[in-house]
Amino acid sequence: MMICLITKKGSLMNPTIDLLKAHRSIRQFQNRRIQPDLFEDLIKAGQAAASSNFFQAATIIRVTDLQKRSKLASLANNQAYVETAAEFLVFCADMNRAACCCDLHGSEANTGFTEQFIIATVDAALVAQNIVVASESAGLGICYIGALRNNPAEVSMVLDLPHDTYPVFGLCLGWPDQNPEVKPRLPINIVLRENSYGNGADGTNFSDYDEAIRGYYATRSSNQKSMSWSEQMSGMLSKESRPHMLDFLKTKGFLRK
Repeated sequence: MMICLITKKGSLMNPTIDLLKAHRSIRQFQNRRIQPDLFEDLIKAGQAAASSNFFQAATIIRVTDLQKRSKLASLANNQAYVETAAEFLVFCADMNRAACCCDLHGSEANTGFTEQFIIATVDAALVAQNIVVASESAGLGICYIGALRNNPAEVSMVLDLPHDTYPVFGLCLGWPDQNPEVKPRLPINIVLRENSYGNGADGTNFSDYDEAIRGYYATRSSNQKSMSWSEQMSGMLSKESRPHMLDFLKTKGFLRK
């Protein structure tokens, strides 16, 4: 049973909440394996995530083949920690398994719906985040690898992914060999609205947060730079964002209806 304490100021002391708020991405790992029992528990924790209509539409590919790891690192913008982490997992949105159930029962799988794409993608994200929280609770570090979507067709070939399945992202797991700072998040009065999007504080007043992020980037222990959050978002949103993904997803059977 989780024990929660109330401080004199009335705030909640909860180790799970504290853990979540302390999340950092780890990109340097010790040369140390994760014990098999712990690894299995992490996967089981992921499986315990909520799943729309019980589709359980996520498949995890554990990549232990060093040549495949090297190939995936290259496809993901040469991120070296894909190779050096104790474990590298690829989370796939998977409607193929449900389609196989139709074969078992003599019915025809009616796939290709946008809703099915959403269900499978959300399932993969929920499973992954459960694994992340479980991993960090055990002292492990993680780093999501969205850059696999730079080359999703090639990643699919490396992992032999079937139709109605696509790689959503990768995840590095391992024992941290660095202690990076926590990156400040947007103020709660910007992301939390009540009853409608338009009510509450002005959602475009980023000045204080921009200064906080500029200070974070300028003083963090690695990869220092001078940039505010709104500048970063403006730069990213003013250019194309993996335009190849739509055609790729259609070739895999998604987003046809």
